Amino acid sequence: MNAPATPVEPSLRLGVIGNCAYSALIDERGRIVWCCLPRFDGDPVFNALLDPGDSGSLWSFELENFARSEQSYEPNTAILHTRLWDGQGQGIEITDYAPRFFNRGRMFRPLTLVRRVQVLAGSPRLRVLLRPRFDWGRQAPAVTQGSTHIRYVGASQTLRLNSDAPLSYILSETCFVLDRPMNFILGPDETLVSGIEDTARAFEQETASYWRSWTRSLSLPLEWQEAVIRAAITLKLSLFEDTGAIVAAMTTSIPEAPHSGRNWDYRFCWLRDAFFVVRALNSISEVATMEEYLRWLNNIIVRSGGGHIQPLYGIGQEEKLPEAILEHLPGYRGQGPVRVGNQAQEHFQHDVYGNIVLGASQAFHDHRLFRRAGLAEFGYLEAVGEQAFRVHDQPDAGMWELRTRARIHTSSALMSWAACDRLAKVATTLKLPDRHRYWRERADTIRARILRESWCEQRQAFAESFGGRDLDASVLLMAEVNFIDPSDPRFISTVDALEKSLCDGPYMRRYEAPDDFGKPETAFNICTFWRIDALARIGRKGQAREIFEVMLQSRSPLGLLSEDTHPVTGEMWGNFPQTYSMVGMINAAVRLSARWDSVI
Repeated sequence: MNAPATPVEPSLRLGVIGNCAYSALIDERGRIVWCCLPRFDGDPVFNALLDPGDSGSLWSFELENFARSEQSYEPNTAILHTRLWDGQGQGIEITDYAPRFFNRGRMFRPLTLVRRVQVLAGSPRLRVLLRPRFDWGRQAPAVTQGSTHIRYVGASQTLRLNSDAPLSYILSETCFVLDRPMNFILGPDETLVSGIEDTARAFEQETASYWRSWTRSLSLPLEWQEAVIRAAITLKLSLFEDTGAIVAAMTTSIPEAPHSGRNWDYRFCWLRDAFFVVRALNSISEVATMEEYLRWLNNIIVRSGGGHIQPLYGIGQEEKLPEAILEHLPGYRGQGPVRVGNQAQEHFQHDVYGNIVLGASQAFHDHRLFRRAGLAEFGYLEAVGEQAFRVHDQPDAGMWELRTRARIHTSSALMSWAACDRLAKVATTLKLPDRHRYWRERADTIRARILRESWCEQRQAFAESFGGRDLDASVLLMAEVNFIDPSDPRFISTVDALEKSLCDGPYMRRYEAPDDFGKPETAFNICTFWRIDALARIGRKGQAREIFEVMLQSRSPLGLLSEDTHPVTGEMWGNFPQTYSMVGMINAAVRLSARWDSVI
């Protein structure tokens, strides 16, 4: 019978480790509370984030007489250090990472989680609680023991722990004195090719070297460099490198607001979110993620045959992502439901076509790429553009994925314009004047329609839909995608109107009209960052910097953001870490930073 774990209320004050194959979330006491295997959308073998009770699964090193903890990343890496101290000043350090480095001419990113524990002071006592479960927590594994390993056997996968710690203490969860460094390597049911300590040490050194080299290649703004580096690493960790897909977040069913029922599964690839990730990383000269993503995106484009494209797919191109509720899991802080799958795969969200073209367009212009796009790719994208033009004035669910209401959303028409506009520019690069004229005429047609039908004279703002009067933060993207001059009085007036209706101090909500669940309660972080961008563009840079500083303070202690921020408590809500939010961090820093030539 396992002894009960020390109860700790779930929180989003978490660190993330990963290697572009899987990820794990680690709380402030070094407990792995979320880890899906064998990939981001797989079975959470550690699920204490959604089930913190004795039936949940976690991996912790519980320090006897625990008093306090502290966490930090190894600078410029995805290696996390957690230090635990007891009441007598005795302490341990846990080093967590997922191996990622080049080996034998390829990227080595095994489904392996490495934890190294060492003494910082005294003779601390701890117990190891390693409790994986399978089938969303419904199945406890069969456990077998070898000479230096423990196997956790489930119906569909088996995990093997290789460790130089006393296996008897791990199996019995007995408290013992940590008198030497110990290593724990959890992964597939495979033997190690070298010793446990040698493997753990070598993997750590190689992984640290990889991340330091990767961050060194980034083109950083002068200010807020550490924030940008952490955001960039987090976005990189959201890439599923096997296919090139980018997940919107690593969790499911963290409520957007307390007791709201707005609980969704974000462990899939939204074409909208992925475009913004690629755009942000491109802005700091990290183009490899774009190249990987374009492999995945090209498969989606070709299979669509110029027809309907879903707003999201599984990371292996899965079309069907049926939404189900898992009744046996209590959910984050007991606030279910826990959803698996996402009904939005059934939606018509017409901005998707613009996001595809925007995400792919740099590949036609960037000479650094190993494989630039050419005429063949342009032909496929033209089919996407035709679909964008066909639907630009048709009702849809919109980018906020409204489940019971369809309108001609301004943001969807805006992205249809962007598709045609970028195709015209690509045609110029490819020296296709006829195709340039064709797409320029279509872009101009959509632009005129948007300016005419989305402007609300009564509100003195661009409304969320054609002929509507309700306001929506997504119209701020008009400036970001170069649809309108930011100095245009209509855009400035829109910014003013949105601030009055959607802002709670520095924070910004998505929209003002009630949806299926009522009026939004929390601020949507990417909207706050869109506001920052718009303010900077219209010349209110001082105000933009003030809001950005608030957002920097809203991050977790490790520099990460979830989807939403509560405007009163400042607490994070929504799935975590949210790529949209980390994108905003990079974009704002790049937009607002002083120039390098101001100091050198």
